[in-house]
Amino acid sequence: MEILLHKLTYERVRGRLDALGLDLQVTCVDADGAYSRNGVGVEPEDVHPEVFWLSLDFFDTRQVSDSFDMVLRPGTVKWMQTFNAGLDRGRYREVLDAGVRLTNSSAQAVAISEYVMAQVLNLLHPFEAQQQAQSERAWVATPFSELSQSTWLTIGFGPIGQAVAARARSFGAHILAVRRGADSLGLADEVGRLDDLPAFLPRADVIVLACALNDATRHVANTEFFKHVKQDAILLNVARGGLVDDAALLACLDAGRLKKAVLDVSAPEPPDPDSPYWSHPRVRLTAHTSWFGDGTIPRGDDLFFDNLVRYVRGEPLDMEVGPSHFG
Repeated sequence: MEILLHKLTYERVRGRLDALGLDLQVTCVDADGAYSRNGVGVEPEDVHPEVFWLSLDFFDTRQVSDSFDMVLRPGTVKWMQTFNAGLDRGRYREVLDAGVRLTNSSAQAVAISEYVMAQVLNLLHPFEAQQQAQSERAWVATPFSELSQSTWLTIGFGPIGQAVAARARSFGAHILAVRRGADSLGLADEVGRLDDLPAFLPRADVIVLACALNDATRHVANTEFFKHVKQDAILLNVARGGLVDDAALLACLDAGRLKKAVLDVSAPEPPDPDSPYWSHPRVRLTAHTSWFGDGTIPRGDDLFFDNLVRYVRGEPLDMEVGPSHFG
């Protein structure tokens, strides 16, 4: 069985692949788009992988589009593992339409959930006032809002939403979840669907956008959405910029309804130089970096190896997606 992966990925996991004892032919592609096998260059037309691992090592390389061309070549790839959690970018719908099995990634969930917790705690605790008091040698109390008294609304309850809920729940927060299914895996106190947002939003102190971007969720955070938000709620978008209607969010911020909008994503990325997000006093903007924890790559490796064994054994693949993912 031939596997196609990035050269850097292979250099990192070669020992793990060898230890599996499988009959594998490994083909690598480097940052310049050149293919090789056992250190010897091969032509693209001689590469016929059954399995393609689009790992994070492809993130800053130029040949992702060429790799999709290979995946979509008839009769070649049967299973593709990607580093992406969201599949709205890239040609993933074409991959499914071509009959290729597709698995996305949960490796980012831990890092993103820690980012969310760090941002919320930073906004609820008066660190600046405490530092100011220290600098003035003033022994004064600085009250803060407890997470134990808060209600969180997570829109999207896949691995990222679940990881956020687990961490907020450990602080004693009340968890509302919006998802397609009814099962909250014991992580949410209440579960609803998008239609339930008008009932959930007025109760939520923290709102986390963690859902896929598709036809049903595009601009889900719109004017009607912001009519229902609780005064001084915190909004965090760690999914896709297209979930938010920018004009509606800015109007809500300018009206003083939201305490802060924490935006790790935008549309486009980066925002235009003249975007109000750069300087808005109620916006905290980061460069799509919430996934960038030092455990994300190792978890992505573990996911691929677990799925590779499952694939060889003919077992169900973890994180396999179907057409419903796209709306």
